[in-house]
Amino acid sequence: MIIRKLENAIRENLNYFSVVTITGPRQSGKTTLIKSVFPELPYFSLENPDTREMAVTDPVAFLAMGSEGMILDEVQNTPDLLSYLQGVVDDHPKWKYILSGSSQFSLQNSITQSLAGRTAVLELLPLSLQELSANTTDIADADRLLYSGFYPSIHAGLNIPRLFYPAYVRTYLERDVRGFLQISDLYRFQTFLKLCAGRVGSLFNATEMSNEVGVSVNTIRAWLSVLQASYIVFMLHPYFENTRRRLTKTPKMYFYDTGLACYLMGIENDRQLQTDRMRGHLFENMVVADMMKRRANAGREAGLMFYRDSNGNEIDLLVPDGTGIEAYEIKSASTYSSSFETGFRHLPEQLSLRLTRRAVIYNGYQERHDAPIEVLHYSTLLSV
Repeated sequence: MIIRKLENAIRENLNYFSVVTITGPRQSGKTTLIKSVFPELPYFSLENPDTREMAVTDPVAFLAMGSEGMILDEVQNTPDLLSYLQGVVDDHPKWKYILSGSSQFSLQNSITQSLAGRTAVLELLPLSLQELSANTTDIADADRLLYSGFYPSIHAGLNIPRLFYPAYVRTYLERDVRGFLQISDLYRFQTFLKLCAGRVGSLFNATEMSNEVGVSVNTIRAWLSVLQASYIVFMLHPYFENTRRRLTKTPKMYFYDTGLACYLMGIENDRQLQTDRMRGHLFENMVVADMMKRRANAGREAGLMFYRDSNGNEIDLLVPDGTGIEAYEIKSASTYSSSFETGFRHLPEQLSLRLTRRAVIYNGYQERHDAPIEVLHYSTLLSV
């Protein structure tokens, strides 16, 4: 079994909270993780119709089935149960409850209403490079990683990308999207999904997207919210400072998983990536998503940003480090060029003074450490 880094954050939070809630995309390994970490707790999946009916019709008796706590999987299916759980937690603060769910909207609303202040909320995202490396999976082939993606079942040998991602999209459309929105024209929504994949690492323009899909801007924004809530895409917001310097205020869009993005782009194997025009964007997506996974695995909020001004000067990724900001430029090339450092030369003084690290991350193996601008192979993220 692949060891997940989030385990440490779960155990730490249970020292201070009676309830830990774990969210994340479907198939990210939430159930496997919590059952392995807490084998002594009774497990109940609230997607099971019989279990759900029991929890809804007699919540008090249902919760009494866990004498010192329980695992409640896909708990967004029974939001009213959390109101009863609140009373149990208040009466028995040493009992431990592990909740999980795949929908940010449903789960967050229920938690806010019933368990505010009583639960820690953590995210389990697809596998990080560090998790893959620790489980003896080869991470040296960037194209294979981009195409395969980072879902556990693929790297555990239980599935293959060619079969996993089509099924994932169909299941997602049927279960999650229709649960949020009344979409009469699934073809347009599928078009929207594919257009999003073709824009990874780019500024998100809702008006441009609405013209291409043929729906209103408000519809595009509603669909985007669903993709975010279902852990399909996330937005990287720009660095902003209160000066006269003109900085972009438009976020960039990335996928939580590059394998899913590759499928939606019509990329059928890793060899095709070698000449695909989106390879650089997908490589950038992988690195940015990996930084997000690292922070999520440590139980920390993402806080990631990018820098871009009106002249087109840009730094791909800014990461807070507790004392300042680390800055990373990301390139998919295997051969290093001094031009990769250009963005660092045009940073405003206010941002430059806050930087604790400058580094170029690329696909080559000639690294440079102990320099004002470091040069790192993407696998060196394991030690960042």
